[in-house]
Amino acid sequence: MRVLDFDISDWFLQEGPFSGAIPGYKVRDAQIQLAQAIDETIQAKSVLVAEAGTGTGKTWAYLVPAFLSGGKVIVSTGTRTLQDQLYTKDVPRLKKVMAVPVHVALLKGRSNYVCHYHLSRMEQDDRSLRSKEEVVQLRYIRQFADRSHTGDKTDCAQVPEDADIWGRATSTRENCLNQDCPFVKDCFLLKARRNAQEADVVVINHALFFADLVLKEEGIADLLPAADTVIFDEAHQLPDTATRFMGDTVSTSQIMDFLKTTEVACLAQARDSARWSEACKKVEYYVKDLRLVAAGIDKMPGKRATYEQIPEAEKFNEALANMEDELDKLVRMLVAVQERHPDLMTAAKSGAELRAKIYRWTHSALPEVEPDSDEKNEKTAVVNKKPRQQEVLVRWVEFGLHHLRLNSAPLSVHTFARYKKPDQAWVFTSATLSVYKDFSHFTRQLGLYNARTERWESPFNYKDKALLYVPNHLPETQSPEFAQAFVDTLLPLIKATAGGVLVLCTTLRAVDYFAHLLIKAFDKEDIDRPVMRQGESTRGQLIQRFRQHANAVLVGSASFWEGVDFPGDILTLVAIDKLPFAPPDDPVLEARIKACREEGGNPFFEYQIPGAAIALKQGAGRLIRTESDWGVLMVGDRRLVEKPYGKLLWRGLPSFSRTRYLEEAVDFFAKPKPPADEAS
Repeated sequence: MRVLDFDISDWFLQEGPFSGAIPGYKVRDAQIQLAQAIDETIQAKSVLVAEAGTGTGKTWAYLVPAFLSGGKVIVSTGTRTLQDQLYTKDVPRLKKVMAVPVHVALLKGRSNYVCHYHLSRMEQDDRSLRSKEEVVQLRYIRQFADRSHTGDKTDCAQVPEDADIWGRATSTRENCLNQDCPFVKDCFLLKARRNAQEADVVVINHALFFADLVLKEEGIADLLPAADTVIFDEAHQLPDTATRFMGDTVSTSQIMDFLKTTEVACLAQARDSARWSEACKKVEYYVKDLRLVAAGIDKMPGKRATYEQIPEAEKFNEALANMEDELDKLVRMLVAVQERHPDLMTAAKSGAELRAKIYRWTHSALPEVEPDSDEKNEKTAVVNKKPRQQEVLVRWVEFGLHHLRLNSAPLSVHTFARYKKPDQAWVFTSATLSVYKDFSHFTRQLGLYNARTERWESPFNYKDKALLYVPNHLPETQSPEFAQAFVDTLLPLIKATAGGVLVLCTTLRAVDYFAHLLIKAFDKEDIDRPVMRQGESTRGQLIQRFRQHANAVLVGSASFWEGVDFPGDILTLVAIDKLPFAPPDDPVLEARIKACREEGGNPFFEYQIPGAAIALKQGAGRLIRTESDWGVLMVGDRRLVEKPYGKLLWRGLPSFSRTRYLEEAVDFFAKPKPPADEAS
């Protein structure tokens, strides 16, 4: 039952409380209808899949019914950045306007919270610091930990979130001392979890939601409180997140790090009980041997190989078995002495987790069998904490510069739907969930077969504000001349606009090449604009610099196709090099395509087209984010209009004006800037 007996629409009407309290507030019919649909879903404990175009106001459309539901609500966002934005900006503003007594909490994964114990250990051991920079960073983290109420590393502005030192200043599930920790009363993580238990609404991210599901499968205590409603914002990311979390990853670098910390702990706390250095060296020998045997993968596409494609598979399996055996012996030695000291207990837990992951990877293709009585040893007990997947697993190996990574992922994640409790409501919302008004691709992936599906168009006037330009003269994308021709076509548009330019590429290699070509062209044409590219600094720093310059050119790949907002004249030109089809050498996609083909399906239209359509909508969505935005979207791939399947892609985009002629695209920038959209 709702907290207040209001019709949801009353809050959004022109004479409602929002209109009087928010300057420039506009009534949007789509927002009201979305809020009503979400409210109905919460009351019915059912499932809603809702696509709401940019500008609908979906955040408030789900927060209002969440605040009024009277039950416990979890709101899950796509990234930590969106999570912070929701909690620090949208939630306080809405709470103030609505004046309802709702307690909202923010909860992240444990790697986001400073750990007093591990911070203290670093301060006591200078050897754990790897540079002079880390000495300074440690001092900042200590000052932050002493004054912070949350311990959330995002709030420690002096130390970048991706700094290596955070890995040692936070805890993992394996090295957390739990109730045995001397700092348990001050633990930031436990405080955050207790606050979440007491809250009416908890803001999390998808990664934490799935981490919680995995731990529940393993029979370990829940990370998240029980909820009456779960709202998934940016829900289009869920299938990929589910695939990642319902699988496993273990790397040789993880094992090497474990060996280093284990040897130090054992020599300090249990030196006389075993030959620790010798035991660690044996594991290390087979780790290096495994990487040596797998060297052939370095020459394969993407430097990865599915289990069936591993070169010299017999030697690889033998090396892996040897490494697993030596690791098993070391873990048994650790278990025997773990009661002596918390560091030994941590090492034993970490080793057991690594061993279990390797065991699951090597045995995932075996059928379900009841182990013989003599096999029901301590090793099997650890492994079986995580029930073996009934689904078919895809396994592959990645060869990195300094490591080897063993990966596995489910062929399908449609079992996700079974995690919904009968007395729970689920809401999935995003601007990109359908493919040409059809939701079946999304609902089929997650097994949401009986979900209610609804969609609302963006209220923005795209026809007057935005132009889709697909050049009629560019060579095909696989042509060696394509990149230069793409840049040559882009230059007149860059000259024609005073605003910023975002170039979205489908590969990281293309990012470097296009940035190089643009810098070269700018020098030749005497164009005074900064060119930034993904990889030269952090994503956050690039975004900040792009906003500050206002006329910069930013070249990026995957992480810039979504989740970035550059309103107004900060961004007036978005250029996409190719249609964003997933790379054919992706092991999971490759396995799904093969399975689809074997079942008589058409993988191109069942997997590749829908995936490209959603990604293209995300990329195109960077251009128009607010009522005052305008500009040109250039897509350099002629297949968008010249191939029969192209209709499925461009028809899914907003209703841009369209042209194939460069002159018309250049002229678009010469016209007077369109006025901001009126209320819909």
